[in-house]
Amino acid sequence: MRVTDAAGLDARAVAAVARGELVLELGDELIGWLDGRRARMLAALDAGRPVYGVTTGMGAMSEVGLDQAAQSRQSEALLTARAAGGPPWLSPAETRAVLAVRLRTFLNGDAAVSAALCVRLAESIALGVLPAVPRRSTGVAGEIVGLAHLGAALTGAGEVLAREAGAGTRPAGEALAEAGLAPLRLGPKEGVALIEGVPMTTALAVLAAEDARVVLRRALTVLAAEFAITGAARDVLDARLARGDDALARVTERLRDLVGPLRHAHALQPPVSFRASPQVLAHLSRAIDALDAATERALGGVTDSPAFLDGEFVGSAGFYGYDLAVNLHAVTVALIGVAELGATRLHRLMDPAVTSLNAQLSAEPGPQTGLSPVHKRAVGVAHELRRQAIPSVIGPVETSDGQEDTQAFSLEAAQACRITLDGATEVLACELLAVHQARRLAVGRPDAVLPAAGLRAELDALTEGLPASVADRPFGRDVEALRNRLSAPH
Repeated sequence: MRVTDAAGLDARAVAAVARGELVLELGDELIGWLDGRRARMLAALDAGRPVYGVTTGMGAMSEVGLDQAAQSRQSEALLTARAAGGPPWLSPAETRAVLAVRLRTFLNGDAAVSAALCVRLAESIALGVLPAVPRRSTGVAGEIVGLAHLGAALTGAGEVLAREAGAGTRPAGEALAEAGLAPLRLGPKEGVALIEGVPMTTALAVLAAEDARVVLRRALTVLAAEFAITGAARDVLDARLARGDDALARVTERLRDLVGPLRHAHALQPPVSFRASPQVLAHLSRAIDALDAATERALGGVTDSPAFLDGEFVGSAGFYGYDLAVNLHAVTVALIGVAELGATRLHRLMDPAVTSLNAQLSAEPGPQTGLSPVHKRAVGVAHELRRQAIPSVIGPVETSDGQEDTQAFSLEAAQACRITLDGATEVLACELLAVHQARRLAVGRPDAVLPAAGLRAELDALTEGLPASVADRPFGRDVEALRNRLSAPH
């Protein structure tokens, strides 16, 4: 993809880069614009006024002025001690996304870095020279530790991910040489620019939103199947009940399309877990939209500090990540709701009073166990996810002699969202196995309520390869197969 301006590298492009579907190349006009902006920044720097992190130290040392010799070393010196993180590392897909977001924020022009640095970020993606970036959150106000690892790898001093999955890391200098790249020499202000902002959280938020959409789509399919199999009354899906709520209207419309008409309701009212689920899925949809808006603000906003704006160096708090953190938390809480209601509905599926099928969806209740252990697995996952509901923005701690006296811990919010996405997918896999078992038990029963043709096709595609037998077996294998099938592509 030839990038001609910053706006072209949007969230959708970042996600495609993460999946390995796009490599980036900077257009000649864009390179010229970057060079011109950097020249203006260097001229402003020559005026001799103190510039944080460029002609001074950082953090508690910001009052310490640097002589010319120290200034010449400052960009790379900023990365050395701050590369204090360690494994687990971000995955290759996540790292590509971080590099793409770091490039996007540089293309905004506020950092006034060189075109050469921007080109190197694109080359790192294209050639697979991916910095080893720590996943774990640290007690910094922004993302300085993780980004120091990223920057150090560009200069050849850090580590990169080994190409073989699970093989750990290797010295960046070796990988650069093999790729035909020389270690990058950083110029004035490029060190501080590399470690400012929130490109890690932004990238992880882009991927979280993509994956949450997959969970939403799968959850609608599974919920529709559960409505169909139980013969649940469809009143709650009536379009008139979504008045004033566009998200709920979209969710109930999709569910109506999937479940099809109902000949007769099994009961006057289905359990509350069925009736409340459209609201919970609508809320997840709204939370995803809000996270999308937050990532757009992070991609296009001023996140550098000091930013070069209208010829001046302006300190900012664009590194704080509060907006992203609270919106990631909102998605996390919505996903926990999806998982909890999913585990509850799964319990209802094992009740003959709800489904008219065998107790615990067992082939032979008593001699055979059925899916009770699968439900207990889902319960355990949903209970564990509750620990992710604590907002990361609560509980700041003073560091750096009081200079950094609060943190948003946005990377912690991103990690909590990732854990919850995986857990919600696991609960969906347990539910889908129960749907499959119920469909098999219903074969040949004249009173069975079967899914409509379109929904049957979706379910058949998702459960392809699962055993047709309803007899007990090690159901964990089936759950893992379904987890892999339900997971997002990256």
